[in-house]
Amino acid sequence: MRFDVITLFPELIEPFLRTGVTRRAFDSGAVQVRLWPLRAYADGNYRRVDDRPFGGGPGMVMLPEPLYRCWQAVRADRGLPPRRAPGAAVDVPTVLFAPAGAVLSHATVARWARPSQPGAILVCGRYEGVDQRFVDACVDELISLGDFVLSGGEIAAVALLDAVARLQPGVLGDADSASQDSFHPALDGLLDCPHYTRPEVWPGPAGPMAVPSVLLSGHHAHIEAWRRQQRLLATARARPDLLAQARQAGRLSETDERWLAQTLGL
Repeated sequence: MRFDVITLFPELIEPFLRTGVTRRAFDSGAVQVRLWPLRAYADGNYRRVDDRPFGGGPGMVMLPEPLYRCWQAVRADRGLPPRRAPGAAVDVPTVLFAPAGAVLSHATVARWARPSQPGAILVCGRYEGVDQRFVDACVDELISLGDFVLSGGEIAAVALLDAVARLQPGVLGDADSASQDSFHPALDGLLDCPHYTRPEVWPGPAGPMAVPSVLLSGHHAHIEAWRRQQRLLATARARPDLLAQARQAGRLSETDERWLAQTLGL
């Protein structure tokens, strides 16, 4: 799959592609990333990409024409026509990172991570936003990281690329690592449980803190039962909405329900 990133600051994204475990996905070509510096498609000596908003107000708005030229160049490089006919099916989706977008979720990441997917053209907005005419003409999907505003879409693009890359086969050291992540269907969409490693007793700032004894027991059935209970507990406390979704979808067993009722009164 291939992701083309339209950005004013490719230098913010380049180091990420060479760092950490996910670089395996980028080095191997399992996830191809091309960075497109937007200013190269702007006019004038100053390569201007923004202007003041019509109607007044603070800040600047990204001009539609440089974005459109860059978008056309990306499509041509992919061997696609420079524009899509009105009403034509989406060939390679264009994504804009914006507060109005759907919040990025595991389900969305998993959809982008499928080997059959062509990837996407990722547009990193800046300033007060992008001229709506470019959005209406070229953007297929809006994605947000949450109910807050970033200085630009580069951080959101890196988040999406990282999440997609770690789901590719062979990227993580343990093939089962991704399936044990929070939100994964293998965990019924629940949050993950707490994790512990050596030493068995940590001195700690407020006194000795021991690893839960069940994890040292070697009894795998008991360990898995404890982990399930801890996932239910963590989800009930931090994300009751996820617990409600799992319950509504019938993903909680009778044992789960009994434990929740006895422990939390849920």
